Amino acid sequence: MNLSLKEFFEIKQEELSLSLVTNPETLNNEIISRHINRPSLALTGFFERFSYKRIQILGETEIGYMQSLSDELLYDRLKEMLIYDIPCLIITKGLSAPKQLEFLANEMKIAVLKTSQTTDRFSHNLRRFLDDYFAPSRTLHGTMIDVFGVGILLTGKSGIGKSECALDLVERGHKVITDDAVKIKLNDDKLIAMPTNDFGHFMEIRGVGLIDVEKMFGIQAVGLEKQIDIQLELMPWQDNMDYERIGLSDNYVEILGEKRPIIYLPVSPGKNVSVIIEVVAMNYILKTFGYEAAKVYTNKLQEKLREKSERRKRKL
Repeated sequence: MNLSLKEFFEIKQEELSLSLVTNPETLNNEIISRHINRPSLALTGFFERFSYKRIQILGETEIGYMQSLSDELLYDRLKEMLIYDIPCLIITKGLSAPKQLEFLANEMKIAVLKTSQTTDRFSHNLRRFLDDYFAPSRTLHGTMIDVFGVGILLTGKSGIGKSECALDLVERGHKVITDDAVKIKLNDDKLIAMPTNDFGHFMEIRGVGLIDVEKMFGIQAVGLEKQIDIQLELMPWQDNMDYERIGLSDNYVEILGEKRPIIYLPVSPGKNVSVIIEVVAMNYILKTFGYEAAKVYTNKLQEKLREKSERRKRKL
């Protein structure tokens, strides 16, 4: 999904301290890449590896180099560079744009923006925004909760009890991020879950209707986003189903190309699912510190069997 330059300028003008150097008509281009580029080599006349589809950042080095060129040579270099379909150029540190750049950019309908921020700070802020905007995303039916700091994505067929579990966990002091629909973004190998809209933290409880979790339980009961650590699939209990008993083998699910552990949790009347979800979160924390109960138990059991086997051998 591309981002119009005009929209970018309007929503980030204040935060990034942006001002428009060229005519407003130059804002009709689109930003199509999450990456940025500093066109130092292009200004020297080398265009073989010119990443022209990116936003071009002109810092003190680039402006200083342009000022060292004769007016005629600078005009020729800029004209050759601006032939490419560049989204826009942004000058940092409040530096002035050479008159040749402003003239040619207006002629070729390429926006030149200026910011008072330093090059490093502006580049960092811009990259963060572009990474978030262009991050791969998808929407899943489910409920996202934060239990002991562990991000758990609750999934399962409609009516299985995801919202009721989340509500019980909120009452026990945990947080709900979003209910019913979860927007997931992939950013720096992290799967970030968030609400699909900004209406607030509403939850549908069958038989009751919609409730406002934030108003009912307080601001501490909700969160804006959370990294997905585990997916927990709620499913009806089936007698003939082979469920995990010990936990030696791990199952994984792939979301946006990233693998996450998945637990298939059977539910039945009278089963305290909320407590089990807390146990899942605590067990995950223990695993991150290198302790796995299933392996410890299995090792102790094998050691006990070895001891019994050795005693039998000694008796023989």
